[in-house]
Amino acid sequence: MKFQLLFFLFSTLPLSLNAQSKADEVLGIWVTDDGKARIEIYKEAGKYSGKIVWLKEPKNEKGEIKLDKENPNDELSKRPILGINLVSGFTFDGDDRWEDGEIYDPESGKTYSSHMKLKRGKLEIRGYIGISMFGRTVVWTRAK
Repeated sequence: MKFQLLFFLFSTLPLSLNAQSKADEVLGIWVTDDGKARIEIYKEAGKYSGKIVWLKEPKNEKGEIKLDKENPNDELSKRPILGINLVSGFTFDGDDRWEDGEIYDPESGKTYSSHMKLKRGKLEIRGYIGISMFGRTVVWTRAK
């Protein structure tokens, strides 16, 4: 009986390590589809999030740091766009998707339900309202 329990524990260990390794494939710096920003995907408390770490144009036409001016929250509309969390709250489904997250669009000030999927080295992020069918997908590439 003890042997069977030990065998079970040790035989499932590589599977869980492999699943964790696959889940962490999303970590790193990603370039947005329009090339205007770089997002660092990181893991915190078992969830995956991403913050803006670089902007092609960090300042507006007046030479001032770009702010999150479209955000409907007055306090948040005064924060710099550089450094804000763009994606948050994702969990890995054990297969090939990160689910139950949100993506924020600083150009509209809106937050959408979202899921992510790695496909051929590219990160597909789908933002939607209600059901995934009504949304938009962006594709990010890993920064070099």
